[in-house]
Amino acid sequence: MKNKLCLVSAKIGRTELPLGFKLMAACLFVGVVLFSAPGYAGNDMKLLKINSFENLQIQALVTGTVFDENGIPLPGASVVEEGTTNGVVTDFDGNFAISVENPNSILVVNYLGYKQQKIPANQEKIVVQLEPDAAALDEVVVVGYGTTVKRDVTGAVSSVSEDDLNQGAITNPLQQLVGKAAGVSINQTGSEPGSAPNVRIRGITSLIGGNDPLVVVDGIQGNMDLLNQIPPSEIASVDILKDASATAIYGSRGAPGVIIITTKKNKAGKSIVEFSSIGSLDFIPEQLDMLDANQWWQQAQKFEVPPSTNHGANTDWFNILTRTGATQNHTVAFGGGGNSFNYRASVSAILQQGVVINSNNRKFIGRITATQKALDDRLALTMNLNSGINNTKSSVQSIGRAAFTSNLISNAYLMRPTDPVFDVDGSYYTDPNVFQYINPYAVAEEVVNEGQNNNLFGSLNAEFELLSSLTATWFGSWRKTDNMTGFFLPVGSTVASAIDQDGFANINNNRQDEKLMNMSLAYKKEFENHFFDALALYEWQNQTYQGNYLQARGFFNDIATYNALQLGDLSRVQPGDISSYKNDRTLISFLGRVNYTFMDRYLLTLSYRRDGSSVFGENHKWGDFPAVAMGWRIDEEKFMEGDDFFDQLKLRAGYGVTGNQQGLYPQNSLSLVGAAGVTYFGGSQITNFNITQNANSDLRWETKKQANVGVDFTMLDYRLSGSIDAFTAKTDNLLFNYTVPQPPFPYGSIIANVGSIQNRGLELALSYELIRNDDLVFTLAGNGSLVDNEVLNLSGSINGVPLNTNYVPWGSNSFLIKGKPIGTFSILQHTGKDEANAETVLDRNGDGIIDQGIRSPDRVQAGSALPTYNFSINPTLQYKDFDFSMVWRGSGGNKIYNNLRQNLSLMENLGKSNVLESAIPLGLFTTQYGSDLWLEDGDFIRLENVTVGYLMQPDYKYIESVRISLTGRNLLLFTDYSGLDPELNLSGGNGFGGDMGIYPRTRSLALGLNVKFN
Repeated sequence: MKNKLCLVSAKIGRTELPLGFKLMAACLFVGVVLFSAPGYAGNDMKLLKINSFENLQIQALVTGTVFDENGIPLPGASVVEEGTTNGVVTDFDGNFAISVENPNSILVVNYLGYKQQKIPANQEKIVVQLEPDAAALDEVVVVGYGTTVKRDVTGAVSSVSEDDLNQGAITNPLQQLVGKAAGVSINQTGSEPGSAPNVRIRGITSLIGGNDPLVVVDGIQGNMDLLNQIPPSEIASVDILKDASATAIYGSRGAPGVIIITTKKNKAGKSIVEFSSIGSLDFIPEQLDMLDANQWWQQAQKFEVPPSTNHGANTDWFNILTRTGATQNHTVAFGGGGNSFNYRASVSAILQQGVVINSNNRKFIGRITATQKALDDRLALTMNLNSGINNTKSSVQSIGRAAFTSNLISNAYLMRPTDPVFDVDGSYYTDPNVFQYINPYAVAEEVVNEGQNNNLFGSLNAEFELLSSLTATWFGSWRKTDNMTGFFLPVGSTVASAIDQDGFANINNNRQDEKLMNMSLAYKKEFENHFFDALALYEWQNQTYQGNYLQARGFFNDIATYNALQLGDLSRVQPGDISSYKNDRTLISFLGRVNYTFMDRYLLTLSYRRDGSSVFGENHKWGDFPAVAMGWRIDEEKFMEGDDFFDQLKLRAGYGVTGNQQGLYPQNSLSLVGAAGVTYFGGSQITNFNITQNANSDLRWETKKQANVGVDFTMLDYRLSGSIDAFTAKTDNLLFNYTVPQPPFPYGSIIANVGSIQNRGLELALSYELIRNDDLVFTLAGNGSLVDNEVLNLSGSINGVPLNTNYVPWGSNSFLIKGKPIGTFSILQHTGKDEANAETVLDRNGDGIIDQGIRSPDRVQAGSALPTYNFSINPTLQYKDFDFSMVWRGSGGNKIYNNLRQNLSLMENLGKSNVLESAIPLGLFTTQYGSDLWLEDGDFIRLENVTVGYLMQPDYKYIESVRISLTGRNLLLFTDYSGLDPELNLSGGNGFGGDMGIYPRTRSLALGLNVKFN
């Protein structure tokens, strides 16, 4: 087993600290100075307030301490003078000091999870001991179109509070959730600036229908791009809906799961100013062990490589293409208001300098949320507005010689170490004797590959209390995105296609306009032993997509790059160089839901949603998505009285149906015609047109039917809590692009509903307070999940035409096979090498022929690209003002086909490229097979995050608290995988499970500062 330890690169000296680091260091210095400054007035001082020339009123300073039921101080408790907005919060030791207008005032003390207390202010030293509120101890959970408390949840829902989110130089909210929820797999493939992790909830449930969960931010619905537009520092909580009884409320958008994000709001009567800043240095922890110049030449001579291939240099191609990266995340937030109006606004900057030269990302986000109450608080209007700009300069991801296409770093590994970077005349070096030779440094310096994304979204929510138990709500949101990518490949890049075309450039513009509106009535009523919570809702959604693409070639200089396409040779325009589009889709929904509780122990949730979508065939526009869930709070039963073992115990069961239309384009059910080359008619060139898509009037919803059984519990005086869930989910009417015969079909493929997939799994989440006293709280938490995936069927018929597609290629030697998991490897077995050092494989059927066809009898099934288990261990410790947390996580049960190692291990390539050090003992000259020699285990354990923090509450008038933190990410990796990182693309799409090389995965050390001002 390999222990990939934290190594600090010697290249750190090459990188000047960014401006953000200097600013943060200055802030730290100022903070230290402030802490040493004396406070203003002493605590015993009486303050005078002059109301008028005639009236002089004395304010009384009242001090005290707030404790919990066990006598432990409660930091953060609110103490407010009744009938005013005058209030303070307790410090870390539970102490408070408040100046009151009237010595006979009443102080109102509140703390989350405890009963409110009111006490007279006319006491010398106040001691308050709060009692737990059993109902309030349950955290609020956001579910579809509403909220509930955790003890009333009947579906499978994971909730993550702000305090539990991962820390560090976070650039995407998903990074905060890694390892925090059972059944939620989040993996990052490389650390390209601006890239986002991949997330899957309870496995892969679709092939082309889409596996990305729905994202809901303060009621605004969107795809995964919506997450990238939320500042991580502005997230208050995340709720993840996992089973169909919970997600069916979102109907056709809820099949892959739902991630609900609630952003921070300002508390009534409190003004805040907050500044948070964190910066990290990012390193590449490891690189592949390639031959250096001397080793390469020694091996080249053994294989009689011509001396002309040795150009006398000693170039470390990896080193010249990489550097120490840096990430910065800065946010200023402020808010205020009273009971009738309050607001919160923030401005954030997220800046990334990639570890590959000339790759970076700069993101700026501004947001504001405000709530206004009126009509005796019966009407509440809430507005959200968010605007962002994201500028990215990316490393080239797909480039190379004909035999191997990958990213820039993988191409660097291929380079001979004896090749120089520059030729004697100062130009980039190229070797005309190597077909399609590429100088990767020239590509990094000369190619322009950049983009800009502008986004704006907002919402308005109007909630009116018609009666004490009946509320009407109107919600509307509008989201607009404008994305531009520009690409320029000049002759100087040394890329053969650029040289042949005298350089080429293109611009791609895509615009998206999403509108959503819903109207609802909510009824809540409790009488005797019954509680009803009912919702009726109508919803309308529309998305409009528009874009264009332009490309030109034949540039006589590189000055304008892609910004002046007219400077290209317009006589060389080809079909496909100019295109544009515009289309839209509409979704209309009707929803009803009833939550019923009897005797505060028996729970029932019923929901029904009917969706109509414009993307489906004319015969199947509408889909129905029912769900039912039940809960039994066993701890409320009489036979549990006197039981000191369980504090809470609840049994849950649910079943629901959800739909999926995510992977479809607006016109997939229609017959389409497109350009198909040119011809000459009457002496003129005209464009040919052919059928490019078959019509399918029966294109319908992909549906997932899921059953879930779970148990939630707390034990040992609330110190041990956890949940266990078992589920089975079957996707029917599977959307897939099936190959069909011509005729009777005019086109060779059709998107249709034929097959089915099944997932079965088990999830466990536990949290135990090992130590809990006045000074120290040590908690050990963790979660794990097992998932078994199976392709049940891919065959059937379309319009009476039979299909036999139960064996479909799906990647590097991986397939969709009936009865097996998605991405099952069916592969030849390596046996050794022959006299010529060529690879040999097993002739399993003994016919003397190695059959490499996809249904070859010489192939053997050897595992799947899908992991079968995931786990996470999260210890946290709070000692006085210090806090410490760790996230260990792991995954396994999957296989990886190491394409990159295969391409770097053949000695026949020595004349034109480099090889791995491990290629020497392997001694393989050539191969014509894709065998299990290159198939490896993907199991790993990673130390994902370690954070140490210190909270200070200085005796200074304008500062409430200061927290300093140090975070390390990706510090340790334990794996047997020989590649750079076993955490690869696990999207489930065609091609996953292979390693063609990735943008380097970084290891980072971050310093953070958070200041709250009074």
